[in-house]
Amino acid sequence: MSQLEVTILGQSYVLACPDGGERDLLEAVAAVDREMSAIRDAGKVKARERIAVLAALNLAFQLAEMPPRDAAAKAKAAEPEIARLIERIDTALRDDGRLL
Repeated sequence: MSQLEVTILGQSYVLACPDGGERDLLEAVAAVDREMSAIRDAGKVKARERIAVLAALNLAFQLAEMPPRDAAAKAKAAEPEIARLIERIDTALRDDGRLL
């Protein structure tokens, strides 16, 4: 486990990071900083805590709208198996000529 010092909205934080996860953590920090800066720069919210909550809600909503990566990966992994099943069904229907 390593530690990274990052800056979000001008405030420094030391964050624990699993080995090999530095790039992902830095990308997450950049996304949070961008979101919080955009809210602050809009000028309607001044309190850092409120900016953080709104940024968290915005990012969570963006994540909820994204298609799950696991589902796409599972579907891709299942493609060869599905292709074999379709081939077997095609062969069975071609040989038999009847559905039932």
